[in-house]
Amino acid sequence: MSLKTMDRPVKWKGALNGSQDAREANAWHQAMEQLDRAAQKIRLEQYILERLRHAKRTLTVSVPVKMDDGTLRVFEGYRVQHNLDRGPAKGGIRFHPQVSMEEVKALAFWMTMKCAVMNLPYGGAKGGVICNPKEMSIGEIERLTRRYTAEISIIIGPDKDIPAPDVNTNEQIMGWVMDTYSMTIGYSAPGVVTGKPVDIGGSLGRREATGRGVFYITQELANVKGFDLRESSVVVQGFGNVGMNVARIFAQHGCRVVGAADVMGGIYNPEGLDVEALAEWSNKHDTISRFPKGRKISTQELLELPCDILIPAAMENQITHYNAHRIRAKYIVEGANGPTTTEADRILAKREILVVPDILANAGGVTVSYFEWVQDIQSFFWDEKDVNARLKDHMVRSFRDVHDIHTREKVDLRLAAFMLALRRLAQAVRIRGLFP
Repeated sequence: MSLKTMDRPVKWKGALNGSQDAREANAWHQAMEQLDRAAQKIRLEQYILERLRHAKRTLTVSVPVKMDDGTLRVFEGYRVQHNLDRGPAKGGIRFHPQVSMEEVKALAFWMTMKCAVMNLPYGGAKGGVICNPKEMSIGEIERLTRRYTAEISIIIGPDKDIPAPDVNTNEQIMGWVMDTYSMTIGYSAPGVVTGKPVDIGGSLGRREATGRGVFYITQELANVKGFDLRESSVVVQGFGNVGMNVARIFAQHGCRVVGAADVMGGIYNPEGLDVEALAEWSNKHDTISRFPKGRKISTQELLELPCDILIPAAMENQITHYNAHRIRAKYIVEGANGPTTTEADRILAKREILVVPDILANAGGVTVSYFEWVQDIQSFFWDEKDVNARLKDHMVRSFRDVHDIHTREKVDLRLAAFMLALRRLAQAVRIRGLFP
């Protein structure tokens, strides 16, 4: 293969045939479209582009689990390391019925880009198990976690690949991952995972980090666009760890959170929701859809509410060609990974709705995960004020880097973020070369 600089970008040969629905549903296809667009803009060398179109390492594992009723079930799990040129792999683990290898590959790619945008010394990874934890007991989830960890232990480690929480995983699950890995090597290795409880090496501020990062980015957006964030109306899709903390932090800073939703449905109050009461209701009832102080709406209706800022903080492919022309937000700040499809991006751009991309907006989680990893390595821990101040510095600096490209190159913020990430990643690839 020639290592010469390409004259023009190579089209992705893996593009799906078939309907627009099929193309939008495939996260890996979406990721490769984003890669090609940025590669063309910066005239990326063909050999680097070809490398980035393929994950460095993919692992599929069988996860046998003894269920509470004595039966045996075998789940399928994945761990993907997309790129290691800037450092060890980093990325979450999700437990969800819709997990697939294509999805995990895309999420690992986006983590590579996210770490490069934030200038963290990591490559991207992701993991997942096809399961429905809402139908499993705590004991079954623990056994699933420990067996999955044992199966992927051949490729994870503090200097190789550091998992973290994602959809349907939390601090306790990360604690089980750490303990299982530590048992396999014979000593405690807190640096193998981030997002774990503070009592076993977790970082203060990690639980709220993604939501806090979304807020810091939105603050900077308000500064450059000249609007008062405290007078803005906010809608949040998703009310898990990210969405709940997003809603709380925005409300604490005087914003009016008018809508929120979880998988069961949403709630709308144009006068503003009592976010603390909503969070308490969610913890007691496992859903916010029946919260009494507001109008019950569907998740789809929530996305189309009139508001200043829409924050999708749930799953991929929420804003598509079906609903993009009905979005009434002025700004979209992506709290989830891949919530907006490429076709929706084009529609939103024509409608002059500004989208702050996931690889910038929701990078607070991986940034504080990096802080946690550093603290574990040093065995020296910071107070929460210090963590939050460092997080704000990183988020503000990265927003300004992306916004400078957005302004100078006259491109949208997503393309600007990918251009920044690719330039940093490409330089690492050039310096390291090709082995052997």
